[in-house]
Amino acid sequence: MLTQDTATHIRAEAAKALVGQEEPFTQLLIAMFSGGHVLPEGVPGTAKTLMAKTLAALTQAEFKRVQFTPDLMPSDVIGTQVFEMGSGQFRLQRGPIFTNVLLGDEINRAPAKTQSALLEAMEERQVTIDGQRLPLPELFFVLATQNPVEYEGTYPLPEAQLDRFLLKLTMPLPTRVDEVSVLTRHSEGFDPRDLRAAGVRPVAGADDLEAGRAAVRAVSIATEVIGHVVDLARATRQSPSLQLGVSPRGATALMSAARAWAWLSGRDYVTPDDVKALARPALRHRVELRAEAELEGVTADAVLDGVLGSVPVPR
Repeated sequence: MLTQDTATHIRAEAAKALVGQEEPFTQLLIAMFSGGHVLPEGVPGTAKTLMAKTLAALTQAEFKRVQFTPDLMPSDVIGTQVFEMGSGQFRLQRGPIFTNVLLGDEINRAPAKTQSALLEAMEERQVTIDGQRLPLPELFFVLATQNPVEYEGTYPLPEAQLDRFLLKLTMPLPTRVDEVSVLTRHSEGFDPRDLRAAGVRPVAGADDLEAGRAAVRAVSIATEVIGHVVDLARATRQSPSLQLGVSPRGATALMSAARAWAWLSGRDYVTPDDVKALARPALRHRVELRAEAELEGVTADAVLDGVLGSVPVPR
């Protein structure tokens, strides 16, 4: 059975491949143990793809990657029916979405039609091809990277798509010390395409991950803390800087993430500090700034910080 010690071991093994991305990787684990999906955002070259490959290698999960491009079609992701001349019949050709860990690389380079192909899969754990509903693996996890929307050739994800992601991660540029460490590793022969050579070894399997998810679901959360999550969500709906606040689904996502963080921290109950720690990644993509706030340079994270500071914390 997977324990907090195993989860700690996963993070230690990940450090053999990742430098300076401890917080995003921990949030990646939070999403996986919560049964949610993640949307890492950052400029090219900040280890978004490497982080996904490292997670798959550590958990022995089947891993597939889709490079999203402007001409990518929904059938390229979910699959299609192919007519075989020899048999005169159609054969189902499953797309790369039938896997455990799906890396949708640069998802916002594809048009909305293709982005939306993931909606049913992420919410219902199934896809529909020519009217036939096909279940996805029990362990199904989407890690969809995106570049900042200001970059050329990107399409903002629709609100319905964003709402399917449990967490939105920000991939920071490394500090000077971390960047020196990255370059030193590469000068000594580190190859991001060969993680085994870097010493990354599997730590857990599918059964362990399911056990971890069951343990997270067993984490208790007091009525007062649930009320605090609701108060935070309701406060965003009243913020003068936002034209769209957090929905009940967003509040549920924050609660789920907080439970996973509590479990990873070695506790079987959630504290208000757990809620605060996950508020930004769980909610930043679920709010929409007013145009005048954007012009003034206000960010979603800044608004959420203000909300966290204004809502009373239960004792």
